[in-house]
Amino acid sequence: MTTSSLSGFALEPFPTVTEGDDLAGLITAALREQHIELQHGDILVVASKVVSIAEKRRVDLATVTPGPDALALSAATGKPAEITELILAESQTHFLATPSGPIIARHRLGYQLTSAGIDRDGPDGAWLLPTDPDASARHLRDAITAATGTIVAVVIADSDGRADRRGATVISIGAAGIAPLRVTEHTEPGGRTKEQEETFTDMVAAAAGLILGQRGRGVPVVVLRGIAYEASDDGVRSMLHHGIRP
Repeated sequence: MTTSSLSGFALEPFPTVTEGDDLAGLITAALREQHIELQHGDILVVASKVVSIAEKRRVDLATVTPGPDALALSAATGKPAEITELILAESQTHFLATPSGPIIARHRLGYQLTSAGIDRDGPDGAWLLPTDPDASARHLRDAITAATGTIVAVVIADSDGRADRRGATVISIGAAGIAPLRVTEHTEPGGRTKEQEETFTDMVAAAAGLILGQRGRGVPVVVLRGIAYEASDDGVRSMLHHGIRP
């Protein structure tokens, strides 16, 4: 399946999401208020931060007691010890991209993410990843499809850095209704056909990232239209080398 062109737009203005909100309801309400009609095959890319907020994934840093390993990691990186304790608690392994960071961690669900995907919430709190991002994507997809009567896919996107370079990009951590991997073929000299796997939902998340932006942009939902994809509920975790069930 090939894509020759695509379009994308932010769902804005979008209301401030608070803990316990019905995120799917907020999305469908915003669609109605902005007179936007989804089309079959649209992909809604949702920032993981608002999913975490709606799912009440906030940790009060006053409740976190750093251990010796967290204190050492804090001293090396300059991160608050409460944050490094959360990173260690949420991850299986970690390493420093440079002697002073950033911290690249393999999250306990199998994702490799900067700081285990933990976001600061001011000086006193932090947001953890959704408990099961693929399940969160399925819930959003099912609710939005039921409310609109339109078959869509949902990708949950997260900002992330890379160990080999500065800056942040956008990757997928959850998906529903769209296959996370795409297999392409090309013919080599001599007629041999070679297959290549592509992390397709990461490409989708990166495309939406041009509109989502980074901190301060305030746009948590993007609609992408015109992308050809295979429908699947395999989820992002199915393509991880070390993925485990939540």
